[in-house]
Order: sequence, then structure tokens, then C-alpha cells
Amino acid sequence: MDTQTLSARTEFAAAINQICSERGIAPETVLGAINTALIASFKKDYPEQALKLEEEGKMITADVDSDNGQFRLFVGEEGAKKKDLKDITPPGFGRIAAQAAKFVILQTIREAERDSVLADYQDHIGEVMTGMVQRMDGRSVIIDLGRGQAVMPPEEQSPTEFYRLNSRLAVYLKEIAETAKGRQIIVSRADDNLLSGLFEREVPEVSAGSVIIKGVAREPGSRSKVAVESTQPGVDPVGSCVGQKGVRVQAVINELNNEKIDIIQFSEDKDKYIKSALAPAEGLEIKYDKTTGETIVTVPADQLSLAIGRGGQNVKLAAKLTQTKLRIISEETKDKDAGIVVTGTEEYEIDQLGLDTKTRNILLEAELTHIEDLTSDKLDSVKGLGPKTLEKIKSQLAVYKN
Repeated sequence: MDTQTLSARTEFAAAINQICSERGIAPETVLGAINTALIASFKKDYPEQALKLEEEGKMITADVDSDNGQFRLFVGEEGAKKKDLKDITPPGFGRIAAQAAKFVILQTIREAERDSVLADYQDHIGEVMTGMVQRMDGRSVIIDLGRGQAVMPPEEQSPTEFYRLNSRLAVYLKEIAETAKGRQIIVSRADDNLLSGLFEREVPEVSAGSVIIKGVAREPGSRSKVAVESTQPGVDPVGSCVGQKGVRVQAVINELNNEKIDIIQFSEDKDKYIKSALAPAEGLEIKYDKTTGETIVTVPADQLSLAIGRGGQNVKLAAKLTQTKLRIISEETKDKDAGIVVTGTEEYEIDQLGLDTKTRNILLEAELTHIEDLTSDKLDSVKGLGPKTLEKIKSQLAVYKN
């Protein structure tokens, strides 16, 4: 064996071994991928010859000498031994093969690096990280997390935020999901857990476990309610999260672009917990209806608008936080069948009016989904709403405007 041939064998083997060692790839994986690419290149550059062989039922195989990197093509019957295969390597195929091999190696490296990055971030799912807005991909936002990229799809974005290029922001690592573009890291600015993670970052008592977050209810970008509890005597959970002069909660508010945050103390006493969740409303009376499973909250007339909140937001967040089906009625009516019923899972504001499916669909088709949309003029112009239905809608609206 001459010196030149020995050198070529040594260099090829060393290069493959080095690449595989650095990237954590098995040499067999790279060589197998190269073989597949060689066959594809042959079929592309010699289509007539390849087609004829396939029509004859012959099987085309490729072989890469792992020592010297020599590329060869063979053909034979399926299952034939190597000694029975016929060499069909075309003249000058080495140049084509070298390009194919180079492409495969680079692609394999990229895939291995991507898999390695995904494996690293898999261990951080459920955490809050700081990233930078790199670019837009349609309606999705691409976030640079440092070593890897993440995608924030539209449903994970805060509806009130505009994402500027190169701006830094905290995101919640939600999952690694299979998408049309392969496996990708999915991050969120709308998830409830982002809020929990930010309090853990800003409040030492939360990160240490002496204060725990028992529940979170969010309207991303608008308002949130957080229930906290102390695990140690003498520790004020609400005060710990608020911080001296409100500095801790303000840091979270700033990170969420001025999203309003109500911090309340969790209680095993359901009545007390619901009353705290419905703050700032006061003077509430609570009863339970075993038949309907509703918690009936009777509210003083002058506190009704506070309990419900603009567009029903306060009561919706309270219902979600306490995981309770709430019926809010005015102290003036004393009618347990009056008022509004909220579970916290309503898709649209109008869902809090307790409308039947047909009426709800009519309003959705008319694009009247917000409470403020339901003016007398607009309602009267909607086709399909009878006098009794209009009367019911308007009576329910009167609760909001009390």
C-alpha cells in the first residue's frame, strides 16, 4: 500500500471519527446516511440506468469504505451477498459522491446539534427564561433563548403585546412539540405558569418554599388573580409577594407590560376564599345550591359593579381561581334564579349572560362577543332575536350596568 493511499485512509477515518466524537453521533449513522445519499444521487444523475435496473428487479446498494472514503455502487438481487454484487460505479462518480457525502455530513451535524439543543431544553420545560425576539415567522414569534431558538405561536402570545425585534422578555417554556417544521421548543407569554415563575424569580420566600402559589387566574395582558399561602408561621404570604412599597409585585407587573395583579390569601374556608377572590367587592353573602352546584353570591347593590368587574372580568377570574361556579345576584332582587352565572371557562364575555345555544350563536354570527357590544341599537338590528329573547338579554345586561 503506497503512502498516498494510506494517508487518504487515515484522513477520512480520522475526520469521520472526529466529527462523530464531537457531535455525539455514531459513525454508523453518518455512513448509513451517506450510503442513502449516494443511491439518491445516482438515481438523479443516471435516471435511465437506474430505472432499467429497478424494472429488472435489481437492488442498488452503496458502500463507503470507512477507512479511505472510497465510494462504490453495486447492483444485485435482493438479499445477495456482497461477493455476488456487480460494481456499477459510473466514471467520475467520485466527485458527485463527495458532494453528496459533504451535504449528508453537514445535515447530520445540524440534526444532531438540534437534537442536542432540544435535549438540553427538555430538562428546563416548566421554567421561565429570558429570551430575545429574533424575528417574525408569519404570526408566530421566534425567540432566541441563547443556545437554541423557540417559537411562540399566536395562541401563546399576550393579546395586548406588540413584540419588537431585539427586545428582551421573559417566556415560559411550555413544551417541545412536533410541528410542520419538525420538533420545536414552544414558549408562552399567556400561560398562567409564566406569572407563577416570575413570582418565584422575584420573591425569595416563593423560591425557598415558605410561600407557595395555590392558584393563578389570568386574562393575559389585562388582569390576574394570584392566591398564596404560607408554609411557615410568621410569614405573611401576601406581604412577601407585594414586597416593601410594592417593589416585588411591581417587578412582575413591569415584566408583564402593566398587567394588573391581585394577590389574595388562600383559605381552606371556601366562603372566605371566594369573598377574597371577589375583592374589591365587600359585604358579600354566600350560599350553596346543591341542586345546580352553584355558589350563590348575594352582593349589595352598590358593590355589584365591583364584584362583576368590567365586562365580567372580576367574577370570571374569581370563578377560575376558586374553581367554583358562581351566580352573582343583587341584594335588591333576592331572586336566586336572577343574576349571572360564571364558571371561569367562558370563551366570550357574552357567555356570562347564561344564553341558550341558539341565541349565543346568533350573537356570534353578528360578531357581538363583548358585553359593551350589546347596545340596544345593535341588538334590535340582529335578525333572529325575538322580543322575549331581547328582553332576557337586556335584563341580564342591566346587572352589569347597575
